[in-house]
Amino acid sequence: MRVLRHAAAAVGSVTAARSRLEWLNEAGDLIGTTLDLGRTAQELADFTVPRMADGAAVDLLDSVLRGGEGDRVGGVGVPLTRAMAVSVVDRLRHLEPDPVGELTTVQPTPKYVYQCLTARRPVLVSRIAPDQYESIAPSPRAARLMRRSGVHSYMAVPLIARGVLLGAADFVRAGGRPSFTPTDLALAWELASKAAVYIDNARLYSRERETVVTLQRALLPRTAPSTPGLYVASSYRPAVDPSGVGGDWFDVVPLPSGRTALVVGDVMGHGLAAAATMGRLRSVARTLLGLDIAPERVLARLDLAARDLEEDQVATCLCAVYDPAEGTFRLASAGHLPPLLIGATGEPSFMDVPPGAPLGAGVIPYDPVTARVPERSRLMLYTDGLVKSRSDDIETQLGRLREAVRGPLPALADSCAVPGMRLDGGAGRRFDDAVVLVAEAGAFAEGEMFVRSLPSDGSAAGEARRLVRAQLESWSLPELVDVTELVVSELVGNALRYGGGPNQLRLVRHDRLCVEVSDTGPDLPQIQHAPLSAEGGRGLQLINMLCRRWGSCRTPTGKVVWAEQDIAGTAAT
Repeated sequence: MRVLRHAAAAVGSVTAARSRLEWLNEAGDLIGTTLDLGRTAQELADFTVPRMADGAAVDLLDSVLRGGEGDRVGGVGVPLTRAMAVSVVDRLRHLEPDPVGELTTVQPTPKYVYQCLTARRPVLVSRIAPDQYESIAPSPRAARLMRRSGVHSYMAVPLIARGVLLGAADFVRAGGRPSFTPTDLALAWELASKAAVYIDNARLYSRERETVVTLQRALLPRTAPSTPGLYVASSYRPAVDPSGVGGDWFDVVPLPSGRTALVVGDVMGHGLAAAATMGRLRSVARTLLGLDIAPERVLARLDLAARDLEEDQVATCLCAVYDPAEGTFRLASAGHLPPLLIGATGEPSFMDVPPGAPLGAGVIPYDPVTARVPERSRLMLYTDGLVKSRSDDIETQLGRLREAVRGPLPALADSCAVPGMRLDGGAGRRFDDAVVLVAEAGAFAEGEMFVRSLPSDGSAAGEARRLVRAQLESWSLPELVDVTELVVSELVGNALRYGGGPNQLRLVRHDRLCVEVSDTGPDLPQIQHAPLSAEGGRGLQLINMLCRRWGSCRTPTGKVVWAEQDIAGTAAT
Protein backbone atom coordinates (compact mmCIF):
# COMPACT_ATOMS: atom_id res chain seq x y z
CA MET A 1 0.00 0.00 0.00
CA ARG A 2 2.87 2.41 0.83
CA VAL A 3 4.47 1.66 -2.53
CA LEU A 4 1.21 2.49 -4.28
CA ARG A 5 0.96 5.80 -2.41
CA HIS A 6 4.53 6.75 -3.41
CA ALA A 7 3.80 5.79 -7.02
CA ALA A 8 0.62 7.90 -7.03
CA ALA A 9 2.53 10.87 -5.58
CA ALA A 10 5.22 10.51 -8.24
CA VAL A 11 2.61 10.40 -11.00
CA GLY A 12 0.91 13.47 -9.51
CA SER A 13 4.24 15.33 -9.43
CA VAL A 14 4.94 14.47 -13.05
CA THR A 15 1.42 15.52 -14.04
CA ALA A 16 1.78 18.83 -12.20
CA ALA A 17 5.16 19.51 -13.84
CA ARG A 18 3.73 18.72 -17.26
CA SER A 19 0.78 21.04 -16.58
CA ARG A 20 3.13 23.89 -15.58
CA LEU A 21 5.22 23.33 -18.71
CA GLU A 22 2.13 23.43 -20.92
CA TRP A 23 1.04 26.61 -19.16
CA LEU A 24 4.38 28.28 -19.85
CA ASN A 25 4.27 27.18 -23.48
CA GLU A 26 0.80 28.66 -23.80
CA ALA A 27 2.19 31.96 -22.53
CA GLY A 28 4.36 32.17 -25.64
CA ASP A 29 1.23 32.25 -27.79
CA LEU A 30 -0.73 34.78 -25.74
CA ILE A 31 1.96 37.23 -24.55
CA GLY A 32 3.92 39.41 -26.96
CA THR A 33 1.44 39.27 -29.83
CA THR A 34 2.39 42.85 -30.75
CA LEU A 35 5.39 45.14 -30.39
CA ASP A 36 3.48 47.54 -28.15
CA LEU A 37 4.81 47.92 -24.60
CA GLY A 38 1.47 48.63 -22.96
CA ARG A 39 -0.34 45.80 -24.69
CA THR A 40 2.42 43.29 -23.91
CA ALA A 41 2.32 44.25 -20.22
CA GLN A 42 -1.47 43.87 -20.17
CA GLU A 43 -1.22 40.45 -21.84
CA LEU A 44 1.13 39.31 -19.07
CA ALA A 45 -1.27 40.48 -16.36
CA ASP A 46 -4.32 38.96 -18.07
CA PHE A 47 -2.59 35.63 -18.63
CA THR A 48 -1.95 35.08 -14.91
CA VAL A 49 -5.48 35.94 -13.75
CA PRO A 50 -7.28 33.86 -12.62
CA ARG A 51 -5.22 30.71 -13.27
CA MET A 52 -2.24 31.67 -11.11
CA ALA A 53 -3.45 34.69 -9.13
CA ASP A 54 -6.56 36.66 -8.24
CA GLY A 55 -4.88 39.95 -9.06
CA ALA A 56 -1.79 41.03 -11.01
CA ALA A 57 -0.06 44.31 -11.78
CA VAL A 58 2.86 45.11 -14.08
CA ASP A 59 5.11 48.16 -13.59
CA LEU A 60 7.80 49.22 -16.05
CA LEU A 61 10.73 51.53 -15.51
CA ASP A 62 9.93 55.06 -16.59
CA SER A 63 13.25 55.21 -18.44
CA VAL A 64 12.15 52.27 -20.59
CA LEU A 65 8.94 54.04 -21.53
CA ARG A 66 10.93 57.16 -22.46
CA GLY A 67 13.07 55.25 -24.93
CA GLY A 68 15.96 54.39 -22.61
CA GLU A 69 17.59 51.04 -22.11
CA GLY A 70 16.50 50.26 -18.59
CA ASP A 71 18.68 49.47 -15.56
CA ARG A 72 21.71 47.39 -16.52
CA VAL A 73 23.91 48.16 -13.50
CA GLY A 74 21.56 47.70 -10.54
CA GLY A 75 22.07 48.67 -6.93
CA VAL A 76 21.81 52.43 -7.57
CA GLY A 77 18.64 53.14 -5.65
CA VAL A 78 14.94 52.68 -6.29
CA PRO A 79 14.22 53.15 -10.00
CA LEU A 80 11.26 55.27 -11.04
CA THR A 81 8.45 53.06 -12.32
CA ARG A 82 5.09 53.57 -13.96
CA ALA A 83 1.99 51.36 -13.73
CA MET A 84 1.35 49.70 -17.09
CA ALA A 85 -1.23 46.95 -16.54
CA VAL A 86 -3.68 45.66 -13.92
CA SER A 87 -5.89 42.56 -13.98
CA VAL A 88 -8.14 41.26 -11.16
CA VAL A 89 -11.01 38.86 -10.67
CA ASP A 90 -14.48 40.33 -10.27
CA ARG A 91 -14.59 40.15 -6.48
CA LEU A 92 -11.50 42.37 -6.25
CA ARG A 93 -12.68 45.07 -8.66
CA HIS A 94 -13.02 47.62 -5.87
CA LEU A 95 -9.32 47.53 -4.97
CA GLU A 96 -7.27 50.66 -5.69
CA PRO A 97 -3.97 49.81 -7.38
CA ASP A 98 -1.77 52.49 -8.95
CA PRO A 99 -3.68 53.90 -11.96
CA VAL A 100 -2.35 52.63 -15.27
CA GLY A 101 -0.09 55.25 -16.85
CA GLU A 102 0.76 56.97 -13.54
CA LEU A 103 4.02 56.85 -11.63
CA THR A 104 3.88 54.21 -8.91
CA THR A 105 3.74 55.28 -5.26
CA VAL A 106 7.03 55.25 -3.35
CA GLN A 107 6.16 56.91 -0.03
CA PRO A 108 5.44 56.69 2.82
CA THR A 109 6.15 52.97 3.29
CA PRO A 110 8.86 51.05 1.40
CA LYS A 111 7.20 48.55 -0.90
CA TYR A 112 8.10 44.93 -1.41
CA VAL A 113 8.06 45.51 -5.14
CA TYR A 114 10.93 47.99 -4.75
CA GLN A 115 12.90 45.44 -2.79
CA CYS A 116 12.35 43.16 -5.74
CA LEU A 117 13.60 45.85 -8.15
CA THR A 118 16.69 46.90 -6.21
CA ALA A 119 17.81 43.35 -5.36
CA ARG A 120 16.64 41.92 -8.70
CA ARG A 121 15.28 38.95 -6.77
CA PRO A 122 11.68 37.74 -6.31
CA VAL A 123 9.80 38.42 -3.08
CA LEU A 124 7.34 35.97 -1.49
CA VAL A 125 4.94 36.71 1.35
CA SER A 126 3.01 33.47 1.75
CA ARG A 127 0.75 34.76 4.52
CA ILE A 128 0.37 38.56 4.78
CA ALA A 129 0.56 39.84 8.35
CA PRO A 130 -1.67 42.79 9.37
CA ASP A 131 1.30 45.20 9.39
CA GLN A 132 2.48 44.15 5.91
CA TYR A 133 -0.43 45.42 3.81
CA GLU A 134 0.92 48.96 3.60
CA SER A 135 4.17 47.55 2.20
CA ILE A 136 2.16 46.02 -0.63
CA ALA A 137 -0.64 48.48 -1.41
CA PRO A 138 0.06 51.92 -2.95
CA SER A 139 -1.77 53.82 -0.18
CA PRO A 140 -3.15 53.27 3.35
CA ARG A 141 -6.69 53.27 1.97
CA ALA A 142 -5.75 50.65 -0.64
CA ALA A 143 -4.14 48.60 2.14
CA ARG A 144 -7.38 48.62 4.16
CA LEU A 145 -9.36 47.56 1.08
CA MET A 146 -6.99 44.66 0.47
CA ARG A 147 -7.31 43.47 4.05
CA ARG A 148 -11.11 43.70 4.00
CA SER A 149 -11.26 41.85 0.66
CA GLY A 150 -9.43 38.85 2.12
CA VAL A 151 -6.16 39.25 0.19
CA HIS A 152 -3.79 36.98 2.10
CA SER A 153 -0.82 36.08 -0.10
CA TYR A 154 1.62 38.13 -2.22
CA MET A 155 4.64 37.74 -4.46
CA ALA A 156 6.66 40.00 -6.79
CA VAL A 157 9.12 39.05 -9.52
CA PRO A 158 11.51 41.27 -11.53
CA LEU A 159 11.28 41.58 -15.31
CA ILE A 160 14.83 41.07 -16.59
CA ALA A 161 15.81 40.42 -20.20
CA ARG A 162 19.34 40.26 -21.62
CA GLY A 163 20.74 41.47 -18.30
CA VAL A 164 18.58 44.62 -18.30
CA LEU A 165 15.98 45.33 -15.61
CA LEU A 166 12.76 46.49 -17.25
CA GLY A 167 10.27 46.47 -14.38
CA ALA A 168 8.40 44.11 -12.06
CA ALA A 169 5.17 42.13 -11.81
CA ASP A 170 3.37 41.41 -8.55
CA PHE A 171 0.52 39.02 -7.75
CA VAL A 172 -2.02 38.47 -4.96
CA ARG A 173 -4.38 35.73 -3.86
CA ALA A 174 -7.54 36.19 -1.82
CA GLY A 175 -10.40 34.32 -0.16
CA GLY A 176 -10.21 30.55 0.19
CA ARG A 177 -7.50 30.12 -2.42
CA PRO A 178 -4.26 28.51 -1.12
CA SER A 179 -1.33 30.80 -0.37
CA PHE A 180 1.55 31.18 -2.80
CA THR A 181 4.30 28.60 -2.40
CA PRO A 182 7.96 28.61 -3.45
CA THR A 183 6.88 26.48 -6.42
CA ASP A 184 4.42 29.21 -7.46
CA LEU A 185 7.17 31.79 -7.08
CA ALA A 186 9.53 29.80 -9.31
CA LEU A 187 6.79 29.40 -11.90
CA ALA A 188 6.02 33.14 -11.81
CA TRP A 189 9.71 33.99 -12.17
CA GLU A 190 9.99 31.70 -15.18
CA LEU A 191 6.93 33.32 -16.72
CA ALA A 192 8.33 36.80 -15.99
CA SER A 193 11.62 35.92 -17.69
CA LYS A 194 9.74 34.82 -20.80
CA ALA A 195 7.51 37.90 -20.80
CA ALA A 196 10.48 40.21 -20.21
CA VAL A 197 11.98 39.15 -23.53
CA TYR A 198 8.76 40.15 -25.29
CA ILE A 199 8.71 43.47 -23.43
CA ASP A 200 12.35 44.09 -24.34
CA ASN A 201 11.61 43.37 -27.99
CA ALA A 202 8.79 45.90 -27.86
CA ARG A 203 11.15 48.39 -26.20
CA LEU A 204 13.80 47.93 -28.90
CA TYR A 205 11.28 48.24 -31.72
CA SER A 206 9.71 51.32 -30.12
CA ARG A 207 13.12 52.93 -29.75
CA GLU A 208 14.01 52.12 -33.37
CA ARG A 209 10.70 53.53 -34.57
CA GLU A 210 11.16 56.69 -32.52
CA THR A 211 14.67 57.16 -33.92
CA VAL A 212 13.53 56.77 -37.52
CA VAL A 213 10.45 58.97 -37.03
CA THR A 214 12.59 61.68 -35.41
CA LEU A 215 15.04 61.56 -38.31
CA GLN A 216 12.20 61.48 -40.82
CA ARG A 217 10.49 64.51 -39.32
CA ALA A 218 13.78 66.40 -39.09
CA LEU A 219 14.29 65.91 -42.84
CA LEU A 220 10.82 67.15 -43.75
CA PRO A 221 9.79 70.84 -43.99
CA ARG A 222 8.91 72.32 -40.60
CA THR A 223 6.98 75.31 -41.89
CA ALA A 224 5.30 76.10 -45.17
CA PRO A 225 6.88 78.96 -47.14
CA SER A 226 4.89 81.87 -48.50
CA THR A 227 3.17 80.71 -51.67
CA PRO A 228 1.26 83.44 -53.55
CA GLY A 229 -1.88 82.19 -55.18
CA LEU A 230 -1.53 78.75 -53.60
CA TYR A 231 -2.63 77.64 -50.15
CA VAL A 232 -0.93 74.50 -48.92
CA ALA A 233 -1.62 71.99 -46.13
CA SER A 234 0.50 68.93 -45.41
CA SER A 235 0.50 65.86 -43.20
CA TYR A 236 3.02 63.13 -42.41
CA ARG A 237 1.78 60.01 -40.60
CA PRO A 238 4.40 57.43 -39.59
CA ALA A 239 3.61 53.73 -39.66
CA VAL A 240 2.59 51.99 -36.46
CA ASP A 241 4.98 49.14 -37.22
CA PRO A 242 8.59 50.34 -36.74
CA SER A 243 9.67 48.33 -39.78
CA GLY A 244 7.34 50.46 -41.93
CA VAL A 245 8.75 53.87 -41.00
CA GLY A 246 11.00 55.90 -43.26
CA GLY A 247 11.25 56.93 -46.89
CA ASP A 248 8.26 59.23 -47.57
CA TRP A 249 8.82 62.92 -48.13
CA PHE A 250 7.27 66.11 -49.45
CA ASP A 251 8.47 69.61 -50.14
CA VAL A 252 7.07 73.03 -51.00
CA VAL A 253 9.52 75.29 -52.84
CA PRO A 254 8.78 78.93 -53.73
CA LEU A 255 9.94 79.88 -57.23
CA PRO A 256 10.35 83.19 -59.05
CA SER A 257 7.32 84.98 -60.51
CA GLY A 258 5.16 83.75 -57.64
CA ARG A 259 5.22 80.15 -58.81
CA THR A 260 5.38 77.22 -56.36
CA ALA A 261 6.82 73.73 -56.74
CA LEU A 262 5.21 70.79 -54.92
CA VAL A 263 7.06 67.51 -54.52
CA VAL A 264 5.96 64.19 -53.02
CA GLY A 265 8.17 61.10 -53.04
CA ASP A 266 8.48 57.62 -51.56
CA VAL A 267 11.68 55.60 -51.26
CA MET A 268 10.99 51.90 -51.81
CA GLY A 269 12.29 50.72 -48.46
CA HIS A 270 12.01 51.44 -44.75
CA GLY A 271 14.15 52.20 -41.75
CA LEU A 272 17.18 54.44 -41.32
CA ALA A 273 18.59 53.67 -44.77
CA ALA A 274 15.37 54.73 -46.48
CA ALA A 275 15.13 57.89 -44.37
CA ALA A 276 18.72 58.80 -45.24
CA THR A 277 18.07 58.22 -48.95
CA MET A 278 14.94 60.32 -48.70
CA GLY A 279 16.94 63.17 -47.18
CA ARG A 280 19.48 63.05 -50.00
CA LEU A 281 16.89 62.98 -52.75
CA ARG A 282 14.91 65.79 -51.16
CA SER A 283 18.05 67.96 -50.93
CA VAL A 284 18.88 67.33 -54.59
CA ALA A 285 15.28 68.03 -55.68
CA ARG A 286 15.14 71.24 -53.67
CA THR A 287 18.44 72.42 -55.17
CA LEU A 288 17.30 71.66 -58.71
CA LEU A 289 13.97 73.38 -58.20
CA GLY A 290 15.77 76.39 -56.75
CA LEU A 291 17.53 76.64 -60.10
CA ASP A 292 14.06 76.90 -61.67
CA ILE A 293 14.40 73.69 -63.65
CA ALA A 294 11.25 72.19 -65.19
CA PRO A 295 9.63 69.25 -63.32
CA GLU A 296 10.49 66.67 -65.98
CA ARG A 297 14.15 67.73 -65.98
CA VAL A 298 14.22 67.66 -62.18
CA LEU A 299 13.08 64.02 -62.25
CA ALA A 300 15.71 63.15 -64.86
CA ARG A 301 18.45 64.62 -62.67
CA LEU A 302 17.01 62.89 -59.62
CA ASP A 303 17.16 59.57 -61.49
CA LEU A 304 20.87 60.09 -62.05
CA ALA A 305 21.36 61.02 -58.39
CA ALA A 306 19.43 57.92 -57.22
CA ARG A 307 21.62 55.68 -59.38
CA ASP A 308 24.72 57.13 -57.72
CA LEU A 309 23.56 56.23 -54.19
CA GLU A 310 25.45 53.38 -52.55
CA GLU A 311 22.23 51.91 -51.13
CA ASP A 312 21.02 51.06 -54.66
CA GLN A 313 17.48 52.11 -53.78
CA VAL A 314 14.72 53.37 -56.05
CA ALA A 315 11.95 55.84 -55.32
CA THR A 316 8.77 57.19 -56.81
CA CYS A 317 8.26 60.93 -57.11
CA LEU A 318 5.69 63.41 -58.34
CA CYS A 319 6.65 67.01 -59.08
CA ALA A 320 4.19 69.83 -59.84
CA VAL A 321 4.80 73.53 -60.48
CA TYR A 322 1.91 75.97 -60.09
CA ASP A 323 1.85 79.27 -62.00
CA PRO A 324 -0.82 81.55 -60.48
CA ALA A 325 -0.57 84.01 -63.38
CA GLU A 326 -1.64 81.29 -65.80
CA GLY A 327 -3.68 79.21 -63.35
CA THR A 328 -1.86 76.03 -64.45
CA PHE A 329 0.00 73.07 -62.96
CA ARG A 330 2.90 71.53 -64.84
CA LEU A 331 3.34 67.95 -63.60
CA ALA A 332 5.75 65.07 -64.13
CA SER A 333 5.74 61.67 -62.44
CA ALA A 334 8.39 59.04 -61.78
CA GLY A 335 6.28 55.95 -61.12
CA HIS A 336 4.12 57.74 -58.56
CA LEU A 337 0.39 57.36 -57.93
CA PRO A 338 -1.76 59.87 -59.86
CA PRO A 339 -2.65 63.16 -58.16
CA LEU A 340 -6.26 63.81 -57.28
CA LEU A 341 -7.90 67.04 -58.47
CA ILE A 342 -10.87 68.11 -56.36
CA GLY A 343 -13.09 70.77 -57.89
CA ALA A 344 -14.56 73.69 -55.98
CA THR A 345 -17.86 71.76 -55.80
CA GLY A 346 -16.15 68.77 -54.21
CA GLU A 347 -16.13 66.53 -57.30
CA PRO A 348 -12.81 64.58 -57.43
CA SER A 349 -11.01 63.07 -60.41
CA PHE A 350 -7.57 61.58 -60.95
CA MET A 351 -5.30 63.54 -63.27
CA ASP A 352 -3.86 61.71 -66.26
CA VAL A 353 -0.09 62.08 -65.72
CA PRO A 354 2.25 59.67 -67.56
CA PRO A 355 3.71 57.63 -64.67
CA GLY A 356 7.25 57.17 -66.00
CA ALA A 357 9.80 54.89 -64.35
CA PRO A 358 10.83 55.16 -60.67
CA LEU A 359 13.93 57.17 -59.82
CA GLY A 360 17.01 55.00 -59.99
CA ALA A 361 15.59 52.68 -62.64
CA GLY A 362 17.55 54.43 -65.38
CA VAL A 363 14.59 54.87 -67.75
CA ILE A 364 14.30 58.50 -68.83
CA PRO A 365 13.03 60.99 -70.04
CA TYR A 366 9.81 61.86 -68.24
CA ASP A 367 6.77 63.26 -70.04
CA PRO A 368 5.21 66.39 -68.50
CA VAL A 369 1.62 67.55 -68.71
CA THR A 370 0.22 71.04 -68.20
CA ALA A 371 -3.30 71.38 -66.83
CA ARG A 372 -5.31 74.51 -66.22
CA VAL A 373 -7.22 74.38 -62.94
CA PRO A 374 -10.08 76.62 -61.81
CA GLU A 375 -9.73 78.77 -58.72
CA ARG A 376 -10.52 77.06 -55.41
CA SER A 377 -9.75 73.66 -56.93
CA ARG A 378 -7.52 71.46 -54.79
CA LEU A 379 -4.69 69.22 -55.89
CA MET A 380 -4.00 66.27 -53.57
CA LEU A 381 -0.60 64.61 -53.75
CA TYR A 382 0.02 61.56 -51.55
CA THR A 383 2.18 58.47 -51.06
CA ASP A 384 0.96 54.90 -51.30
CA GLY A 385 0.82 54.52 -47.51
CA LEU A 386 -2.50 56.37 -47.64
CA VAL A 387 -4.12 53.76 -49.87
CA LYS A 388 -1.99 50.62 -49.45
CA SER A 389 -3.85 47.53 -48.28
CA ARG A 390 -2.92 43.91 -47.63
CA SER A 391 -6.33 42.73 -48.76
CA ASP A 392 -7.41 44.96 -51.69
CA ASP A 393 -5.73 45.91 -54.95
CA ILE A 394 -4.54 49.44 -55.60
CA GLU A 395 -7.37 50.30 -57.98
CA THR A 396 -9.94 49.46 -55.31
CA GLN A 397 -8.13 51.59 -52.77
CA LEU A 398 -7.82 54.52 -55.19
CA GLY A 399 -11.57 54.31 -55.74
CA ARG A 400 -12.06 54.48 -51.97
CA LEU A 401 -9.83 57.54 -51.79
CA ARG A 402 -11.84 59.29 -54.49
CA GLU A 403 -15.09 58.59 -52.66
CA ALA A 404 -13.58 59.62 -49.31
CA VAL A 405 -12.82 63.15 -50.53
CA ARG A 406 -16.04 63.61 -52.49
CA GLY A 407 -18.43 66.22 -51.12
CA PRO A 408 -18.27 69.72 -49.66
CA LEU A 409 -14.70 70.92 -49.23
CA PRO A 410 -13.53 70.94 -45.60
CA ALA A 411 -11.23 73.60 -44.21
CA LEU A 412 -7.85 73.32 -45.90
CA ALA A 413 -6.14 72.46 -42.62
CA ASP A 414 -8.49 69.47 -42.25
CA SER A 415 -8.26 68.27 -45.84
CA CYS A 416 -5.25 65.99 -45.19
CA ALA A 417 -7.13 63.79 -42.70
CA VAL A 418 -9.16 61.82 -45.31
CA PRO A 419 -11.35 60.27 -42.57
CA GLY A 420 -13.10 57.84 -44.91
CA MET A 421 -9.92 55.87 -45.65
CA ARG A 422 -9.22 52.67 -43.75
CA LEU A 423 -5.64 52.28 -42.64
CA ASP A 424 -4.82 48.89 -44.10
CA GLY A 425 -7.95 47.31 -45.43
CA GLY A 426 -9.65 46.91 -42.06
CA ALA A 427 -6.99 45.81 -39.57
CA GLY A 428 -6.77 49.32 -38.14
CA ARG A 429 -2.97 49.62 -37.96
CA ARG A 430 -1.01 51.61 -40.54
CA PHE A 431 1.88 49.49 -41.82
CA ASP A 432 3.46 52.11 -44.09
CA ASP A 433 4.22 55.82 -43.91
CA ALA A 434 1.75 58.22 -45.47
CA VAL A 435 2.30 61.74 -46.76
CA VAL A 436 -0.59 63.94 -47.89
CA LEU A 437 -0.06 67.34 -49.52
CA VAL A 438 -3.11 69.41 -50.49
CA ALA A 439 -2.81 72.68 -52.42
CA GLU A 440 -5.74 74.99 -53.16
CA ALA A 441 -5.31 77.02 -56.34
CA GLY A 442 -5.95 80.73 -56.38
CA ALA A 443 -4.80 83.72 -58.30
CA PHE A 444 -2.65 86.71 -57.51
CA ALA A 445 -4.37 89.24 -55.33
CA GLU A 446 -5.27 92.42 -57.18
CA GLY A 447 -2.20 94.58 -57.62
CA GLU A 448 0.38 91.87 -56.92
CA MET A 449 1.43 91.43 -60.58
CA PHE A 450 2.26 93.85 -63.37
CA VAL A 451 2.85 92.58 -66.94
CA ARG A 452 3.65 94.61 -70.04
CA SER A 453 5.06 93.86 -73.47
CA LEU A 454 8.31 95.58 -74.43
CA PRO A 455 9.47 96.80 -77.85
CA SER A 456 12.20 94.67 -79.40
CA ASP A 457 14.38 97.64 -80.45
CA GLY A 458 16.73 99.98 -78.61
CA SER A 459 13.88 101.89 -76.96
CA ALA A 460 13.06 98.86 -74.76
CA ALA A 461 15.39 99.84 -71.90
CA GLY A 462 13.92 103.31 -71.52
CA GLU A 463 10.38 102.00 -71.73
CA ALA A 464 11.17 99.33 -69.10
CA ARG A 465 12.61 101.94 -66.72
CA ARG A 466 9.55 104.15 -67.16
CA LEU A 467 7.16 101.27 -66.45
CA VAL A 468 9.15 100.17 -63.41
CA ARG A 469 9.22 103.66 -61.88
CA ALA A 470 5.49 104.21 -62.40
CA GLN A 471 4.51 100.82 -60.99
CA LEU A 472 6.75 100.97 -57.94
CA GLU A 473 5.42 104.43 -57.10
CA SER A 474 1.87 103.07 -57.35
CA TRP A 475 2.92 100.24 -54.99
CA SER A 476 4.44 102.78 -52.57
CA LEU A 477 7.90 101.32 -52.97
CA PRO A 478 9.93 104.42 -53.91
CA GLU A 479 13.01 103.14 -52.08
CA LEU A 480 13.36 100.31 -54.63
CA VAL A 481 13.05 102.46 -57.74
CA ASP A 482 16.72 103.26 -58.34
CA VAL A 483 18.01 99.70 -57.91
CA THR A 484 15.14 98.20 -59.90
CA GLU A 485 15.67 100.62 -62.79
CA LEU A 486 19.32 99.58 -62.92
CA VAL A 487 18.43 95.88 -62.75
CA VAL A 488 15.79 96.08 -65.48
CA SER A 489 18.19 98.03 -67.71
CA GLU A 490 20.75 95.24 -67.44
CA LEU A 491 18.14 92.53 -68.07
CA VAL A 492 16.79 94.30 -71.14
CA GLY A 493 20.34 94.96 -72.36
CA ASN A 494 21.18 91.26 -72.15
CA ALA A 495 17.97 90.41 -74.00
CA LEU A 496 18.83 92.85 -76.78
CA ARG A 497 22.39 91.59 -77.08
CA TYR A 498 21.96 87.82 -76.67
CA GLY A 499 18.25 87.04 -76.88
CA GLY A 500 16.98 88.70 -80.04
CA GLY A 501 15.24 91.44 -78.07
CA PRO A 502 12.94 91.43 -75.02
CA ASN A 503 9.40 90.13 -75.14
CA GLN A 504 7.75 90.90 -71.83
CA LEU A 505 8.39 92.67 -68.53
CA ARG A 506 6.83 91.19 -65.40
CA LEU A 507 6.87 92.62 -61.87
CA VAL A 508 5.61 90.49 -58.97
CA ARG A 509 5.14 91.93 -55.49
CA HIS A 510 4.68 89.52 -52.60
CA ASP A 511 7.11 88.95 -49.75
CA ARG A 512 9.75 90.17 -52.21
CA LEU A 513 9.81 92.19 -55.39
CA CYS A 514 10.65 90.11 -58.45
CA VAL A 515 11.45 91.68 -61.82
CA GLU A 516 11.83 89.46 -64.88
CA VAL A 517 12.37 89.91 -68.58
CA SER A 518 11.65 87.23 -71.19
CA ASP A 519 13.22 86.81 -74.62
CA THR A 520 13.57 84.18 -77.39
CA GLY A 521 17.26 83.41 -76.92
CA PRO A 522 18.20 79.82 -76.01
CA ASP A 523 21.37 80.51 -73.98
CA LEU A 524 21.10 81.06 -70.23
CA PRO A 525 23.24 83.94 -68.91
CA GLN A 526 26.22 83.33 -66.65
CA ILE A 527 28.44 85.64 -64.64
CA GLN A 528 31.72 86.15 -66.48
CA HIS A 529 35.01 87.38 -65.10
CA ALA A 530 35.47 90.75 -66.80
CA PRO A 531 39.06 92.15 -67.01
CA LEU A 532 39.66 95.71 -65.89
CA SER A 533 40.16 96.84 -69.49
CA ALA A 534 36.77 95.51 -70.63
CA GLU A 535 33.97 98.01 -71.21
CA GLY A 536 31.17 95.54 -70.44
CA GLY A 537 30.46 92.13 -68.93
CA ARG A 538 29.70 93.39 -65.42
CA GLY A 539 25.91 93.59 -65.62
CA LEU A 540 25.18 90.28 -63.90
CA GLN A 541 27.85 91.04 -61.30
CA LEU A 542 25.95 94.21 -60.39
CA ILE A 543 22.65 92.33 -60.24
CA ASN A 544 24.27 89.67 -58.07
CA MET A 545 25.48 92.34 -55.61
CA LEU A 546 22.32 94.45 -55.56
CA CYS A 547 19.67 91.71 -55.38
CA ARG A 548 18.88 88.98 -52.91
CA ARG A 549 19.07 86.38 -55.66
CA TRP A 550 18.74 86.08 -59.42
CA GLY A 551 18.40 83.31 -61.96
CA SER A 552 17.11 82.19 -65.32
CA CYS A 553 15.01 79.38 -66.74
CA ARG A 554 14.08 78.12 -70.15
CA THR A 555 10.57 78.44 -71.53
CA PRO A 556 8.94 76.82 -74.59
CA THR A 557 9.69 80.00 -76.58
CA GLY A 558 13.06 81.02 -75.10
CA LYS A 559 14.02 81.98 -71.57
CA VAL A 560 13.24 84.23 -68.61
CA VAL A 561 15.87 86.07 -66.53
CA TRP A 562 14.74 87.32 -63.12
CA ALA A 563 16.02 89.06 -60.00
CA GLU A 564 14.54 89.48 -56.51
CA GLN A 565 14.87 92.20 -53.88
CA ASP A 566 13.69 92.25 -50.27
CA ILE A 567 10.86 94.60 -49.41
CA ALA A 568 11.46 96.58 -46.22
CA GLY A 569 9.14 95.55 -43.40
CA THR A 570 8.36 92.14 -44.96
CA ALA A 571 9.56 88.97 -43.21
CA ALA A 572 12.08 87.05 -45.24
CA THR A 573 11.22 83.47 -46.12
